[in-house]
Amino acid sequence: MTITAVMPTYARTDVVFERGEGAWLYAADGRRFLDFGAGIAVTALGHAHPHLVAALKVQAEKLWHTSNLYRIAGQEKLADRLVKNSFADTVFFCNSGAEAMECAIKTARRFHQAQGEKDKYRVITLRGAFHGRTLATIAAGGQEKHLEGFAPKVDGFDQVPFGNLNELRAVVGAQTAAIVVEPVQGEGGIIPADIEYMKGLRRVADEYGLLLIFDEVQCGLGRTGKLFAHEWSGVTPDIMALAKGLGGGFPVGACLASERAAKFMVPGTHGSTFGGNPLAMAAANAVLDVMLEPGFFDHVTEVADVLWPKLRALVAKYPKVFSEVRGKGLMIGLKSVPPNGDVVAKLFGQGLLTVVGGDNVVRLLPPLIIGDAEIDAAVAILDKVCAELSA
Repeated sequence: MTITAVMPTYARTDVVFERGEGAWLYAADGRRFLDFGAGIAVTALGHAHPHLVAALKVQAEKLWHTSNLYRIAGQEKLADRLVKNSFADTVFFCNSGAEAMECAIKTARRFHQAQGEKDKYRVITLRGAFHGRTLATIAAGGQEKHLEGFAPKVDGFDQVPFGNLNELRAVVGAQTAAIVVEPVQGEGGIIPADIEYMKGLRRVADEYGLLLIFDEVQCGLGRTGKLFAHEWSGVTPDIMALAKGLGGGFPVGACLASERAAKFMVPGTHGSTFGGNPLAMAAANAVLDVMLEPGFFDHVTEVADVLWPKLRALVAKYPKVFSEVRGKGLMIGLKSVPPNGDVVAKLFGQGLLTVVGGDNVVRLLPPLIIGDAEIDAAVAILDKVCAELSA
């Protein structure tokens, strides 16, 4: 047998982490790493956050799982909090961002088809997008590297350039049901949507009777300095997908919707065996306990305001390594001149974890609880690696 016991679908870095504390990870071989990847924007409160640990311990000793055949108190509590702090009226809980997006797409189709518009099923998506790894969500993302080998491509998605309203309008047709956008494209290379573009998407959706879906799986939950990234634009969606930071490391996804958008999602239309079980809800409620404390998002903005000038200075100092810094809050992309994988590997070698992204970007997605010490340490490593690469 030549295949590994763990299916080899990842090109894994040869390191095993055995514990973490705050923004730091400790490997089995004794090495320490500053985590500016946060498990790809997941461990928003860092590792082993005391409040999350305590909440999970309490819940683990009481009840893990019952299924959605019965009421789950933690779901009701979390849904109430998400509704209170968002545009939404209702929430479906699942286990991942891809599942949240599947729910969003199904909700949009159901909205039109339950009203007799049987041919309305197509969704307009944007180039550079990433919405998950299921058959439907790789079709929605439209990236050839994700579609290769999984033909036939799931029908129902029409892609247009990110940021171009004219081209988007041109593909709206009788079968169009919805538009989906990441307010900040993550995997595509940390590309924020322009505020006027966001407003334009809302106008187009309203004009043609479409539902507007926001994918905030990566950019939501405080990453940009507000609970949700779309709040910066003042534009609200009809449906929104969340995951990643919502569980602080525990697999939790959520699909939020207005009453109008979700009114036809009745018993039997959707489901999840594990989604929203008591253990997951304890984790997510603990995350919101921390994030909804007064001053939490102010802290994210304050540390971002310290970090960004330092990164701009690095770009100016080392133009042979980085040509641009972009993003919002603590969702940051450094546009690389050398191959981004090489830069990420060099940073890893110096003890800083980062993540590759589209458009040859190095992503910085640190825990939202970092402070000056972590910023100084990260910038020092970046400076050292840039100097080496420039030489």
